[in-house]
Parts: sequence; C-alpha cells; structure tokens
Amino acid sequence: MIIIADGGSTKTNWCLVTEDGKKVYFNTEGYNPYFSNTEYIIQSLKESLPTDLNKEEITEVNYYGAGCSTPEMRKIVEDAMQVVFEKSKVYIGHDLLAAARALLGNNEGFAAILGTGTNTCLYNGREITHNIDSGAYILGDEGSGCYIGKKLLTDYLRGYMPEAVRKIFWEEFKLTPDDINEIVYTQPRANRFCASFSKFVYDNNVNIEYSRNLVRTSFEDFFKNLVTHYPDFQKYTFNCIGSVGYNFRNVLEEVCVENGMTVGNIIRSPIDNLVKYHLEAAAAKA
Repeated sequence: MIIIADGGSTKTNWCLVTEDGKKVYFNTEGYNPYFSNTEYIIQSLKESLPTDLNKEEITEVNYYGAGCSTPEMRKIVEDAMQVVFEKSKVYIGHDLLAAARALLGNNEGFAAILGTGTNTCLYNGREITHNIDSGAYILGDEGSGCYIGKKLLTDYLRGYMPEAVRKIFWEEFKLTPDDINEIVYTQPRANRFCASFSKFVYDNNVNIEYSRNLVRTSFEDFFKNLVTHYPDFQKYTFNCIGSVGYNFRNVLEEVCVENGMTVGNIIRSPIDNLVKYHLEAAAAKA
C-alpha cells in the first residue's frame, strides 16, 4: 500500500491506495516545517491519523508539503514521517511540485498555489525550472488567504472597513484591536489566523463592492509582484490550485485575462490528480 499526501500550511489531504486499488481519503492538519518541528509533527500524526490505518503494511509515503523547499526543511518532515511510517520508503517534496504535477501532469507550463499562502513556478513536465520566492506571509504571499485576511484586519484596525461590515465582523468574532495585535504578534501560526478571515470575506454579502475590491486588489498585487515577472509569462496558460483561487475564481479569472494570460485549470485540491500522476508513473515503471 502507498500513501500520497498534499500538505498545506493549514490542512493535509491524504490518500491511501490499497493493493487492490481502493482509495481511502482522510485529513490532518498542515505541517509547515517553518512553523512545526519534527516532534510536533510526530505527535500530531499519532493523534490524528485514522485509528484503523495499518501503518505496518504501508510501503511508500509520498508527501508534498508547504515549506518543504530546502533539504533542511524537508528533513524535519522526513524524520517525522520515518518515525510514524517506520517500514515505508519516504519521499518528501515541495507542495509547489505537487501543484505543478497535478495541474500539468507531464506537460510544461505555469502553475500556482493560492491557499493559506502563495507560490508560483514554471514547470518542464518533470521538475520546477523557475520559482520566484513568494516572501511568505510577512514579506509577501500576495493573493493568498493570509494576504486577504491581513488587508481585512488592517482595514478593521484603521477604521477603513465599511460600518455595516465592521458590525458583522464584531458580532461574529468579538475581537478588539488589542486582541488582534496580541494574537498576530505573540501567538504561533499567525499566518493561519490571518488566512482564516478570507472565509469571512467570501461569506460576507453585506458589502459586495468592498469584499470584491479587497480580493481584486490582492490578486492584482499577486500578478504585479509575482506572475508578470516570469519570462514570457503570457505564452502560458494560468493554472492554479488552492481554496482561495478556487473560491474567488471569478475575480481571479478577470485579473488573469487583464494581464494577458489565458485561464487554464483552477482547482481546489491537487490530491486526486496527484494520485493519478503517481499511479501512472508506477504503471510506466512496471
């Protein structure tokens, strides 16, 4: 049996493929090695993996995760996976490679992630050939859930939020400016906290113009600061994975076309296509 997993900063989607080809899906929290150490990941997996999962029978784990972009970061996750799945061959890859393989398969092109965080790349059908650093949630991550959430929270703190929206925000969260600053600057995983408010933007229909403008300017920054800096970017279709890109795809598609790109695939999660990629690769080797 083999496992394929796609890990974001917030959530990890897992698929167990049994010997007879049955697919079993489950979720755990996300494990970004910039925020979670090996010990934390081990403990979390022990608590959250399905109790009926027979780890002794798993021979291969293919885990793609947010933050797994360097050997040092990959090792943090690999060490944890090797403890939990001790009889398995463990492969750790970047979630951006998972996105590219899920979106493009064996074809070259442009691929992006727009979820809790942001990432982009050019892909040659096998590996990533060009990546502009997203800057993560403090320095960049334009277009992400965290970026949209930060813009919303900034408007709230500064009094720029329309009164009708501000009233609903207060009724739903009961957060004072001091509460927000304390959470952002002293509590762990501030990126997840900020990103959680992108759902409020998506659900909030009190002021559609305000919400839409918040999302549009976030995507405009995403294209201006990242996408348009790739050489010959307009020759590629725009392909994207992630809940933010998927939920706000009507606005994303508008901004994409305005920047001269043709819209390709915009999907919520790569896990199904990623499983297909690995099964086809295994069949080709057989």
